[in-house]
Amino acid sequence: MNFRLKTTGEVAEILKELQSTTNLRPNLLSRIAISLSVLEESIPNYVESDLNGLDFNRATLTGDQDYFYKAIITQHFGKPLTEEEYFPDLFNAHLTRGIEILSNEYKYLGNYEKLLNYLVNISITQLGEV
Repeated sequence: MNFRLKTTGEVAEILKELQSTTNLRPNLLSRIAISLSVLEESIPNYVESDLNGLDFNRATLTGDQDYFYKAIITQHFGKPLTEEEYFPDLFNAHLTRGIEILSNEYKYLGNYEKLLNYLVNISITQLGEV
């Protein structure tokens, strides 16, 4: 079982940019990114990490909610996942897609306050659909 994840260099750069503008730590930004990715219907493309990526410990990314993250990613995938399929491969794929979504929304909205309002509205909308 793998407990380490290495992002791509592009994801590392986006995380650094978002951290500097929002003051949110990369692990929190990553959790938001995962949540945004699973809202998309398609399965994200698998990614290859590179030497310029950030290295994360699984517990840093998922905290005490690892079971929750595995459950939502498994539900999104549509069939049971082995530990090896879930982490780091599919988790990293969702992280990569979600970070791109988060970055694009931040750029479109223009500031942290508007981004927070957007995220709250998405949460309210999604809870209303459950």
